[in-house]
Amino acid sequence: MSKPKQDWTPGSWQGHVAVQQPDYPDGAALEGVLAKVRSYPPLVYVGEVENLKQKLAAAADGNAFVLQGGNCAERFIDCREETITNQLKILLAMSVILTYGVRRSIVKVGRLAGQYAKPRSQTTETVRGRCMPVYRGDSVNSFEPTAAARRLDPERLLLGYFHATATLNCIRGMIEGGFADLHHPYNWNVHSIERTQKWPEYKTTVDRIVDAIQFMEAFGGARSEMLGRIEFYTSHEGLLLGYEEAMTRKDPTSGRFYNVGAHTLWIGNRTRALTGAHVEYCRGIANPIGVKIGPDADPAEVAELAGILNPSGESGRLTLITRLGHDRVGELLPKLIRAVGKSKRRITWSCDPMHGNTTVVGGRKTRAFADILSELEQAFRLHRDAGTRLAGVHFELTGEDVTECLGGAVNLSANDLERKYDTYCDPQLNYSQSLEMAFLIAQRLR
Repeated sequence: MSKPKQDWTPGSWQGHVAVQQPDYPDGAALEGVLAKVRSYPPLVYVGEVENLKQKLAAAADGNAFVLQGGNCAERFIDCREETITNQLKILLAMSVILTYGVRRSIVKVGRLAGQYAKPRSQTTETVRGRCMPVYRGDSVNSFEPTAAARRLDPERLLLGYFHATATLNCIRGMIEGGFADLHHPYNWNVHSIERTQKWPEYKTTVDRIVDAIQFMEAFGGARSEMLGRIEFYTSHEGLLLGYEEAMTRKDPTSGRFYNVGAHTLWIGNRTRALTGAHVEYCRGIANPIGVKIGPDADPAEVAELAGILNPSGESGRLTLITRLGHDRVGELLPKLIRAVGKSKRRITWSCDPMHGNTTVVGGRKTRAFADILSELEQAFRLHRDAGTRLAGVHFELTGEDVTECLGGAVNLSANDLERKYDTYCDPQLNYSQSLEMAFLIAQRLR
């Protein structure tokens, strides 16, 4: 198992350059908030974290597949039963399609219960002629374009903790209460799914699963209590390092440090500098760590980064999540695979086909379904050709009927963007596009 070096502490990141951190005007107020967070109970537990690490290792070996997805940026206003339920529904429906299609376990990881902060390319923006701080996520400031709303407020970190707690409690309660029971998969239908082009295919898949369950139960080959339970894990970008440090606790049994705010964290493409504060913090915690790798990444540095974050080569510890763009993945991914392969590090490879394919249409950020699918298809093929394995996917998606990404079976056009564009940051796949993507992934994995 990986262990932190002797010079690492939960706060040693403070001796490194920390980018994308809010410049709070009142340092004493921030410290008071973080002291409260340090006193609060954990959101997740060590045993759950280690279970996820084992499943990520299984995915790297081809015995499972990782489905990671959720909102671009969670919003406090979405901490309500209907929205949380719809998010869980779409992930469960996608996992059923993938499980049936590829005949392997699906590791379900939500961008949920903590994804309240976002890195930004600029510190300010001009709205209606007024310059103000940019929106950095609900844990930092508010989306409303006023000077008061955009004020950097450390008290919002406490709101982030409690909204994450409420979201996680809702998810755990639904799962424990049988919401994920495979005997009743139609309970996961969202909105008017029956009117989508993929409905007949989805219904056929679900009916076959239900029939197979009933057949196995008739012969005593399936345990009903196991079919009603799933394992669901949470993740968010480990961006706000003061907060992440406050959520870091030492396990008395192993002596290792764990972030107890999520089962797994990832380092963003903007914050993965080898000597940066985010890498310094993440190298010492025992949680599984993901790293987003963009088209500007130097393959040699990525290999070095793998050594820093996983020096002992612990399987399931490190996931590299490539986000290269459909027009560059063919050129860049083989170089990354070769460089990391030379280091002999055990890696779980995943693909985020969203971030490298963002465009602007009519002043709105959007993504084309065809471009997202193209990067994903190329990633599967390139890994296969290189003798490696694409073990997972990472999507920004929602269970809502939004119109933020173009194309798909619903054939959304630029004229549809204004109809229901809800995201505060990046465009997300809607429930119909997400289901369609799951079917297409299953076809590629067969």
